[in-house]
Amino acid sequence: MILGYSTNAFTRFDLPEAFARIAALGFGGVEIMCDRPHLYPPDYGPERLAEVQAALDENGLKPTNLNGFTLFAVGDTYLPSWIEPEAERREIRVRHTLECLKAAHALGCANISVPPGGPLAGISRSRATALFREGLERVLPEAERLGVRVLIEPEPDLFIERTAEFKAFIGQIDSPAAGLNFDIGHFFCVGENPADAFEELFAWVGHVHLEDIAPNRRHHHLIAGRGAIDFEQVLGAMQRMGYGGDITLELYPYTDDPESAGRESLDYLRPIFEACGLPLQPPRPAPAPASAHGEVRT
Repeated sequence: MILGYSTNAFTRFDLPEAFARIAALGFGGVEIMCDRPHLYPPDYGPERLAEVQAALDENGLKPTNLNGFTLFAVGDTYLPSWIEPEAERREIRVRHTLECLKAAHALGCANISVPPGGPLAGISRSRATALFREGLERVLPEAERLGVRVLIEPEPDLFIERTAEFKAFIGQIDSPAAGLNFDIGHFFCVGENPADAFEELFAWVGHVHLEDIAPNRRHHHLIAGRGAIDFEQVLGAMQRMGYGGDITLELYPYTDDPESAGRESLDYLRPIFEACGLPLQPPRPAPAPASAHGEVRT
């Protein structure tokens, strides 16, 4: 199991610098933000993607997930969404997701995460369901072809927030490429027990987001250990269910000092992971450089 750290906490740094800092903290993986100032797909052709791969290799990091949620490059945290009334706005979200899939494939990443529809903003649930399904059906054939999963991430105040809503929607989607990005804090925010939700949704979980949340359940990501999340309980549920995927720490509110936030979180979480029988893998050794004649120097 790899614990990564999302680059959305490192928006003051370019990707190579973010990778170096994340690896230095002791994380074995990294979630890459597919938005500016990081890997916004229109800015990254084959050459730049090769540079990203080289930087990952240099720092021994596995890409745990490509985060295709936000669209600050052309919108904001949620918009353009899958369920806006205007077809041209929905098309932006569809094309962004297709481009994120291609980037994930190029980097050998098994999954991307996407928003759960968007804000309802006066749209009926039945109409939102139809629009979200229509959009996903545009991208899932490409996801299947590339072997990259599209993971829906339920979030407070969006179309899909809760366990029952996700199950009702995913039951209408006939594709092995569709799944769930399970954000522990989001389920806590909407009044659910994350451990129970994980067990109920385990069949669809492809990746996990981790952060702490205050006792008042306000949706604001906190350093692990500073809130009310019972990590031992939820990690224990993962161990019982046999979860073997990756986990990403997501602390985007801490852009002023992401390293201190990551270090404190990792120090708090590591013994809990170990106690729950979920040992974490450190960064992989960087590959040995090749000589001028092509031999690997050891």
